[in-house]
Amino acid sequence: MTRPPRSTSIALAGLYLAQSVPLYLVAAALPPILRARGVDLAVIGAFGVLLAPWVLKAAWAPLVDRLARRPGIGRKGVVAVCMGLTLSCIALLSMLDPITDAIRFFPILMTMSISSATQDIAADGWAIEHLSPEEQAFGNAIQAGAVAFGVLIGGSGTLLLVDWLGWQSALLAVAAVAGLSALPFLAVPETRNRRALPNDYGQATFRHFLALPMAGSMLVFALVFRLPEGLVKALEQPFLIDQGFTLSQVGLISGGSAALVGLFGAATAAWIIDQIGLRAFFLSLIVGRTLTFAAFFAAATMGIGTWPLVALSAVDTFLRYVEMVGLYTAFMRFSSLTQAGTDFTLLTSVNLLMFMLGSMIAGTMASVMGYGPVFAIAAVLSLVTGWIAVTRLPAPVRNLTSSHSISKEYSV
Repeated sequence: MTRPPRSTSIALAGLYLAQSVPLYLVAAALPPILRARGVDLAVIGAFGVLLAPWVLKAAWAPLVDRLARRPGIGRKGVVAVCMGLTLSCIALLSMLDPITDAIRFFPILMTMSISSATQDIAADGWAIEHLSPEEQAFGNAIQAGAVAFGVLIGGSGTLLLVDWLGWQSALLAVAAVAGLSALPFLAVPETRNRRALPNDYGQATFRHFLALPMAGSMLVFALVFRLPEGLVKALEQPFLIDQGFTLSQVGLISGGSAALVGLFGAATAAWIIDQIGLRAFFLSLIVGRTLTFAAFFAAATMGIGTWPLVALSAVDTFLRYVEMVGLYTAFMRFSSLTQAGTDFTLLTSVNLLMFMLGSMIAGTMASVMGYGPVFAIAAVLSLVTGWIAVTRLPAPVRNLTSSHSISKEYSV
């Protein structure tokens, strides 16, 4: 397995940890904190719109790529500005009262979401420019591991700190962790270990992406692969609650233990891709994912014990992190060096959109049909959409040697 240079690996880990800690502070810790203080569920539910910038960020990805090409700015400059804005928002939140100022949270949180999503564009572009095709699987395992720690620190860690230190001190502590995590990335010169970039970038546009060979096939792959996953992910925690688990137990399963499982899943995915290639990797993942969804169907219709349910949830989490490494590696291999942030962001945004679509309709489907039929539909869709996706995956992305030459072709 080809590993990136040590300085690149450390910078990559710090970069994505610094980004994921604030994200999961908002996504995983804030809702239960607000609810524990009596904030209305309607107000908390409205915060779901904060995910919109992560789906829509492709709209301004070309602008970020253009800024990153300007002398004196670079991708590090974009990350530094966005990180500073995000940390400032956390500091501002720490000075507000979670009960009396809950409504005032929204514009601050939306600013954080836009800032973090913009930072992600620059960060992904930096990763593509600093990871060769041979290094991308390992680099994405580092990224997924950093996200797992971000879940642990920003989510579960924030909840513990609020209990121990109080609201203001907890948020400032989390902001400090995120800021310190970014220092290794900010300390590394932008050009160190960077791949050879084309001299003439032109203007980053979606038109350039669509002009790439097999762009349509790659978009189809990104569109359909995760649709069935959203059906299961949206219902997993409510299903556990209805099976008799307490909120604390569900939090432990989806929080601390999930981070450990995620680390193992990320490392496993990088090894598998290195051994058998992306096509065989995705075929194996589809089989594992389908069997897992079928097991959820069996649990909903026939019932299983407490520990088998915990194990099933752990397997589902494991496969999601395995999937993350595989998908990001495929997207990186396809992205051109002329506009890495734009290409990669377009693919990830499309991918997330379909996942969210599945999540949005899952609750309505379950309320009408029950958990079992929805899990069954997810299992069938996993096979169907998975097969469609794999057959559309461009050969240069599947094959490492061809991918390397195609990357060079895209870059000129």
